[in-house]
Amino acid sequence: MEILFLLIPISLILIGLIIWAFLWAINAGQFDDLEGPAHEILMDNDNLPSSKDN
Repeated sequence: MEILFLLIPISLILIGLIIWAFLWAINAGQFDDLEGPAHEILMDNDNLPSSKDN
């Protein structure tokens, strides 16, 4: 029973950290464009500069 006095505060701290990390990710724009990078792989980009060795 005494272990609950340790586990409950630790779990509340972990929940707070998880919520903080999720809110930080939202504000940092991590979820703005979820499909763009996946479609970018399939797009052919012919405008890339060619690498020529001199």
